[in-house]
Amino acid sequence: MNPLSSLFSSFRARGGVHPDGRKDLSAEPPIRLLPMPPLLFVPLQQHVGAPARLSVVVGDLVLKGQLIGASGGNISAPVHAPSSGRVVAIGDFPSPHPSGLPSATVTIAPDGEDRWIEADVLDDPFSLSPEEISARVGAAGIVGLGGATFPSAVKLNLSRKSGIATLIVNGGECEPYLTCDDRLMRERADGIVEGILLIAHAAGAKEMLVGIEDNKPEAIAAMRRAAAGTKVQIRVVPAMYPMGWDKRMIQVLTGKEVPAEGRSAEIGVLVHNVATAWAVREAIRFGRPLVSRVVTVSGAAVAAPGNLEVPIGALAADLIKACGGLLSDPARLVLGGPMMGTQLPHLNVPMVKGSSGLLALTGKEIGLRVAQNSPAPCIRCSSCVRACPAGLLPLEMAAHIRAADLSSAVGLGLKDCIGCGSCSYVCPAQIPLVHYFNYAKGELAALEKAKLRTDATRKLADSRNERMARVVREREEAARLRVAKKAAAEAAKAAKTAAEKAEVVA
Repeated sequence: MNPLSSLFSSFRARGGVHPDGRKDLSAEPPIRLLPMPPLLFVPLQQHVGAPARLSVVVGDLVLKGQLIGASGGNISAPVHAPSSGRVVAIGDFPSPHPSGLPSATVTIAPDGEDRWIEADVLDDPFSLSPEEISARVGAAGIVGLGGATFPSAVKLNLSRKSGIATLIVNGGECEPYLTCDDRLMRERADGIVEGILLIAHAAGAKEMLVGIEDNKPEAIAAMRRAAAGTKVQIRVVPAMYPMGWDKRMIQVLTGKEVPAEGRSAEIGVLVHNVATAWAVREAIRFGRPLVSRVVTVSGAAVAAPGNLEVPIGALAADLIKACGGLLSDPARLVLGGPMMGTQLPHLNVPMVKGSSGLLALTGKEIGLRVAQNSPAPCIRCSSCVRACPAGLLPLEMAAHIRAADLSSAVGLGLKDCIGCGSCSYVCPAQIPLVHYFNYAKGELAALEKAKLRTDATRKLADSRNERMARVVREREEAARLRVAKKAAAEAAKAAKTAAEKAEVVA
């Protein structure tokens, strides 16, 4: 029996799976600093919302932490130089996406000095008002580092307006292979706790809970030591995928359930990742924008797996080189975890703010099949139903999607699917259920965009028709006024002539 089992929350959540963790590959070596690459490729779109607006030109000399892309709207985040050096190019560069399609990128040649901008270091960051903390978090370009990459300042402001009561800091890290949050909690627990207190101060939260899976005893111990004497509560939760899903963590720690298609703010809860808490502390106390993050580099194809502190914009190839290179050609390259990560086309892509892991997996690790080239038919065993953490019916949704009946799939809860892959993982027929759901979501998004374009076109047409009708009305009114004016003038002339004749007769 696990000695920590008595500390689990009494609240249980549905579904979930227990994939082979494979965390032992990278969990024990301390975090290492990645040697500075010769070039850094910094995309302007690293977050949910509008891309950053370019603030530099080719040839500019920049300092570490200097703004190179300003926030592009209400939901956006600025981008900063990861090191001092010169801007040598601005243009398209392959993005960390399965397609590898290019995106707007600032290329910086580091000068080797790694000189920071002049920072506003605070002795007492808690003297700042909640609004000031949110503003500094926004200016630092901090986004959700658990993978969602939603601008953190926006969440803080919305939380304050919503009357948040509970802050949950997610240290679950349930994805196999990934250990970056584990190492952060082991090595930087004091800073994480200070970041948690700052977030709670900015959001107005009175209760602070940190959820950590029971397979991280060293991280739990370190966080408890750091939280001693504060109101931050360290809670141990069972190691089960997808425990790191924010809605699942909320349910396990509080017993509350976020409504379908709803947000955690609706039930008075704000969720942030432990890495985000560390970044907030760095930004508020030391004035350091988000220019680097810890990334797990792992997989059986990697010579020396571990965790690296990586400047934003370093190439995947730079990380692999720093970990001893590849032992063999990987069967799959993944950015993030193997369950929800993004498959990469090659190593010539940059690390971004949401990059928690880089995996080079062998054929054995991903379960490549030789004899079977296609999935078997569904046997309706309902394993996928039991595994779904959102309480959906994956087999029924997939059947409707195969029949091109997307509306029925939506009715069954397609929009509540988080794409965790638990259903695909347990399916004995090896049906790629999550791929069906991702495809359907893409189709729905395309349909929605088409509808928006159609609606916009219709509005333009209606506006034009209304404008033309108004012009016609105005012309008709002008013509009517001209006729009336002419008639009035003729009547006045006739009256004058009549009066003149009457005067002559008299």
